[in-house]
Amino acid sequence: MKIQEEELQKRALLARALVRSTISRYVTQFQIDPQALKLKKNMFGKPELDFQNSRELCLPPLQFNISHSSSLIACGVTVHSPIGIDVEAKTRKIKNNIIAFAKRFFSPNEIEVLSAISDPESQRQEFIKLWTLKEAYVKALGRGFSATPFNTFTIQFNKTARSSCLPGCKTYEEAYEISVESCDDLENCSRNVTFALMELSGSHYAAVCVEKDTSFRGSLPMKLNVWRTIPYVEDECVSGTEAALPINGFAQANVNFSKT
Repeated sequence: MKIQEEELQKRALLARALVRSTISRYVTQFQIDPQALKLKKNMFGKPELDFQNSRELCLPPLQFNISHSSSLIACGVTVHSPIGIDVEAKTRKIKNNIIAFAKRFFSPNEIEVLSAISDPESQRQEFIKLWTLKEAYVKALGRGFSATPFNTFTIQFNKTARSSCLPGCKTYEEAYEISVESCDDLENCSRNVTFALMELSGSHYAAVCVEKDTSFRGSLPMKLNVWRTIPYVEDECVSGTEAALPINGFAQANVNFSKT
C-alpha cells in the first residue's frame, strides 16, 4: 500500500510539473517561472488556470487538461477553446466480457459497432479507442462525468475523402471524421467539437477533444503539435513521427506527454 501511495504522489507531482512547464514554454518561452503559475479547480473538479490571481503575468486565455496512465502523463493546451484529453494503454485489460461491460456505459449504436467485430483483440482495441474518445469529450465539456454519462452520447466515425497529393489532384484516400451524435441531454452535451485520435510511442492511445471556435465561419486548418517531455529537462517535438501516429483527424492544440 505504501508503494502504491508513493507512486500516486510521484504521478501527481510529475503531472503538476508537466502542466506548469508546458504552459510556461508555450506562452512565454520560459520567461515566466512555471512555479508562478496559479492553478485551481472549477466547480466540477477540472483543473484550470487561476487568471484572477495571475493578472500580473498577462497570460492569454489558455485552456488545458491532463490525463495519465500507469506509465504516461499527457497535457493538452489550447488558447480560448476548452480542451479534454485522455490516454489509455493499448494493453489495458478488461476484466469482464467487453460487450457486457460496454452495455453498462456505451450507447446502443456503439454497442452495435463493437458487437460486429468478431476478432476479440480487435474488439478490445476498438473498445479502448472509444473509451478514450468519450473520456476526452466529457473532460472537454468540463462538467464532470455525472453530468454527462457515457451512454447519453455516441462517438461516430464518418467516412470522408481527402486529397492525397497537391491541390487540383484527383486522387483521394479514405479518411474518417470523428463526431458526437445522439445527445439525449442537450444542456450537458455539445456537438460543436473536433477530435484527434493518435497512438503514442506504440503503447498508448490518446484522444483530444477541442471545442470549435465559433468566431470563424467554415472550416479552418487543424493543427496538432505533439511533444515528448521530461519537465524542466528535455523537450522533443514528435509530430509527424512514429512516436505520435494520427489515427483519425487532427485538432488545433498542443500536446505534451511524459513517460513515468
